[in-house]
Amino acid sequence: MLRRLYEWTMAKAAHPHAEMWLALFAFMEASFFPIPPHPLLGLMCLAEPRKAVRFAAIATLASVVGGLLGYAIGYGLYDTVGTQLLAALGLSESFPTAACYLREYGAEIIMLKGATPIPFKLLTITAGFIQMPLIPFILASIVSRSVSFMIVGVLFRLFGAPIKRFIDKYLGLVTAVFVLLVVGGFIAVTMLGGGSESSETKAKCKVASQVAEAVEGAGGNAAPTSAVRPLN
Repeated sequence: MLRRLYEWTMAKAAHPHAEMWLALFAFMEASFFPIPPHPLLGLMCLAEPRKAVRFAAIATLASVVGGLLGYAIGYGLYDTVGTQLLAALGLSESFPTAACYLREYGAEIIMLKGATPIPFKLLTITAGFIQMPLIPFILASIVSRSVSFMIVGVLFRLFGAPIKRFIDKYLGLVTAVFVLLVVGGFIAVTMLGGGSESSETKAKCKVASQVAEAVEGAGGNAAPTSAVRPLN
């Protein structure tokens, strides 16, 4: 089923209203859709390299707006919609840890996500649930989504079709190195700010996850929320 959904998504690259479909998929992926818009973006950029930055900008803005829907789900509809959605996407077990780290680091985690495979929808729903301040959430989302989409657009705009061969051959390695650099820098900043805080945060988030699993195992329906519900 997932494969058919992926193929259906990719077919929209040749649609007369491909830009509209790209915006729609980027919007949905930020809150509930399982297929990321990056492959569709890549095909559209490959077909029209001169419009690559435009396509990437569309995906970025639509994803940020879609993130607001995810935020709204977490903020006001978590118990009725959010729990079912995270379960359907296989993200329920990750929710307590995500909530814990978002409460500790806030916008930094969302910005860092732009260089990692962490599902953006997990962060948007969680940010709403913990009632993260809206303006920092939006600004961090813009940074994160720009990293995720604009790099693709700029590469295709500068190098055109030949970049596809480079991406096919080296993107995995380049992405891995980039992620290591970003994560390494993040860890270095954290250590400079106090290594004990990092250890305490890691321990706290591990406990939150364990508590949630214990409550869920005991039959609690709102298992993840019991460990990370906002204090205010």
